[in-house]
Amino acid sequence: MTYQRPNFRHPDLPQNKIGFYRKDYEGALSTLCAGCGHDSISGAIIQACYEMAIEPHRLAKLSGIGCSSKTPAYFLGNSHGFNSVHGRMPSVATGAVMANKDLLYLGVSGDGDTASIGMGQFVHAIRRNLNILYIVMNNGCYGLTKGQDSATADQGSINKSGVENSFQGIDLIGLGLELGATFLARSFSGDKSQLIPLIKAGLSHPGFALIDVISPCVTFNNNVGSTKSYDYTREHIEATGSIDLVPYKSEITHSQIDGTTQIITLHDESSIQVHKLSQDWDPTSKISAYNKMHEAKTVKEILTGLIYIDTESKDLHSVLKTSKKPLNALTESDLCPGNDALAKICAGMR
Repeated sequence: MTYQRPNFRHPDLPQNKIGFYRKDYEGALSTLCAGCGHDSISGAIIQACYEMAIEPHRLAKLSGIGCSSKTPAYFLGNSHGFNSVHGRMPSVATGAVMANKDLLYLGVSGDGDTASIGMGQFVHAIRRNLNILYIVMNNGCYGLTKGQDSATADQGSINKSGVENSFQGIDLIGLGLELGATFLARSFSGDKSQLIPLIKAGLSHPGFALIDVISPCVTFNNNVGSTKSYDYTREHIEATGSIDLVPYKSEITHSQIDGTTQIITLHDESSIQVHKLSQDWDPTSKISAYNKMHEAKTVKEILTGLIYIDTESKDLHSVLKTSKKPLNALTESDLCPGNDALAKICAGMR
């Protein structure tokens, strides 16, 4: 058996604006369970990068350990990649981002890799506003070790063995909001029409962008009573609104009544459908996000979509005022200005 994709593709397949086919963003064949939500997320990442016309070598993908952390092998096969130890992906990502600010960074993690062993690393990546899109493939269980409840499993959720979880689950979006994350979204692996625009927006965001994706485990956590199953998620999902990413060109002005849906024509003659949120919901306001999340939790709904965004976000490089030139490209002459400059610095300290 081979885990490589066949090279043959129909000769008339469309190309993006830089001449790449969708297959150029694929990786090896998946070895995950058939029907795993993680594969749908991988497909959404492939489609988002294809639509954004990202050159694969300009993106670095990083992961830890777990079913989710295997997925970078299944997309963007020509990109940079690093599979770190369990829970330590954020620290590796921090080093990479600081060394080369010119790359796009995509971190893939799971609920165990993030909310348990990697929690300490996760919160500091948020606090520093590291410029990375951090996707959590959240299935509420440990799929590699036979389905035990993870830290994100909801209280009262029933696992495959019939045991009810008696502990309060960690809400990663609520935690991110409290810690100052500048882009927060939640989606469902079965809703690519929502997930793809969120991935595109997250990759474009200057700072830490967190997308918590409910991704059912078909083997260990897709049973009746599980709050991370396909059926439960579809029945309890509530979207904050319909969105799409519009790359910046010249200004397009638009106005509409709250709560309505309209179609807007873009520069390339394509169009997007926009659903305007009601007045009690503002994704640029933390208070509005807190209230909406509390309201959804009270009625046991899963709030998806763009939950919060800081439109004036400054990433770690901006905060530290680092060199405009990537640190890994600095030469000896850049780092050592010479004896005359050193003498002036010393003289100024006398």
